[in-house]
Amino acid sequence: MSNNTKPLILGISGASGLIYAVRALKFLLAADYEIELVASKSTYMVWQAEQNVRMPPEPLQQEQFWREQAGVALSGKLRCHPWSDVGANIASGSFRTLGMIVMPCSMSTVAKLSVGWSSDLLERAADVQLKEGRKLVIVPRETPFSLIHLRNLTALAEAGVRVVPAIPGWYHHPQTIEDLVDFVVARVLDQLDIDCIPIQRWQGRR
Repeated sequence: MSNNTKPLILGISGASGLIYAVRALKFLLAADYEIELVASKSTYMVWQAEQNVRMPPEPLQQEQFWREQAGVALSGKLRCHPWSDVGANIASGSFRTLGMIVMPCSMSTVAKLSVGWSSDLLERAADVQLKEGRKLVIVPRETPFSLIHLRNLTALAEAGVRVVPAIPGWYHHPQTIEDLVDFVVARVLDQLDIDCIPIQRWQGRR
């Protein structure tokens, strides 16, 4: 059970790999974290393309949607925001948070964040974390990286953003797709000192 009183922002952009966000929600809600979720406009299209599932635009229906996807009906707190609501609580630096994760993070989102361009609530919330000196973790899901991608990622890293690519390890002997995904999600949450995923961590040679 989490004793945190400040919420964590989860931004979901229109990159492939929405399973990363779903698995993160599963473990965070089960551990009783409070999540402020914002999905970009492109995320709606990705859900349709990857899962042939329509994500509802209304916040209350979207909350139920994400809980169903994560398989967590009651635990934790989840509040969903429309991508266009730049007047939401998470758009202000006065709204205190544990930080923010953008997972998966598209290269379009990376580019906008690297130059301080906020065209929607996800980007504004991330920009707020930067200006307030809070933790911002991005999970780019693209391959290969172009030189432009690498320069944009470098600019964010220089600004203090933690960049955790969706690259799983293998030393924990994964048996399922979820094992591979959970490894990445656990490493992402490590950046925020959150340990709520039961994965086998490297113990060294014995």
